[in-house]
Amino acid sequence: MDIGAAESLQYDFSTVKAATNNFSEENKLGRGGFGTVYKGKLGEGDHIAVKRLALDSGQGDVEFKNEVLLMAKLQHRNLVRLLGYSIERSERLLIYEFMPNASLDKFIFDPIKRTVLNWEKRYNIIKGIAKGLLYLHEDSRLRIIHRDMKASNVLLDEQLTPKIADFGMARLFKTEETQGDTSRIVGTYGYMAPEYAMHGQFSVKSNVFSYGVLVLEMVSGQKNQSFRSGESIEDILSYAWKSWRNGTASDIIDPTLKSGSGSLRDIIRSIHIGLLCVQENVIDRPTMASVVLMLNSFSITLPVPTKPAFFIRSTIDPEMPLLQDYSSSTGSSGLEKPKVFKSRSRSSQYFANEVSISDFGPR
Repeated sequence: MDIGAAESLQYDFSTVKAATNNFSEENKLGRGGFGTVYKGKLGEGDHIAVKRLALDSGQGDVEFKNEVLLMAKLQHRNLVRLLGYSIERSERLLIYEFMPNASLDKFIFDPIKRTVLNWEKRYNIIKGIAKGLLYLHEDSRLRIIHRDMKASNVLLDEQLTPKIADFGMARLFKTEETQGDTSRIVGTYGYMAPEYAMHGQFSVKSNVFSYGVLVLEMVSGQKNQSFRSGESIEDILSYAWKSWRNGTASDIIDPTLKSGSGSLRDIIRSIHIGLLCVQENVIDRPTMASVVLMLNSFSITLPVPTKPAFFIRSTIDPEMPLLQDYSSSTGSSGLEKPKVFKSRSRSSQYFANEVSISDFGPR
């Protein structure tokens, strides 16, 4: 650890406490699996976002400072910038740049606000997120797999530039490492790649899967497992695939885009790219480098996507984070890979903790 660099990033705890009005409810911006985020205003007038980590993180001061140093070195226009940290006894604070337009989900899933996002703006957001992920996968000092890529973890600045946020669940790899395996599955149900949700296997292609779900949400303006078509509700992957196969891909498009200035051909091409990203076979999914290329060059012929990993509807809230509510005694957030009891029914699986999860399989 570079002690000098670590100290230069440290904020006085009392200063941050005062900036957030003693972490008041009025200043609360949101709550995640690893803590609560507050809006703050420093004495110089600068606005900040302060994440107050859960008290049971179990992480020592040196490890915490090391992680802060690493994340502070990540510099990209599509990543939220970490400004520093603060430590006071068991308190751990992370200080980020403040994003005035909050998170992408507040726009894209709101029937009024999403009308602000015409196709040009949505496409710029789609491309920006792709560039941020490419940086994490290939261009930063370490390969970083986010593991909780979703609309609420993409923040928007004044110009609606997307910035990937919340690296609390990220896994760091050396540049020569490509994949990992874990018995503690963390993330959000509706965005998780099947190989990760079922077997704990994750790689850069797990992020690609989550990104594909996000692209389809951006095109449709609807959440991944509550896509409404007429009176019926189903998951967006299933509906997008059926529409694509039947030549009716335009059915998935947000009606506000159809009457806008966006090119129908370009929107359908984005659906095509989204379906390539959510293919069930990990090898079939493109890299983020390929995705960025496909998004920026309309002359490239796209391969035909294979079936995605369909989600059979279940009682689990697709937005439910798989976090410490079901975790072990280690003190950190996550979900222990459950013991699976197979029944005679091919599509039914039950977990030891009685929390159900959908089986993944092509129809």
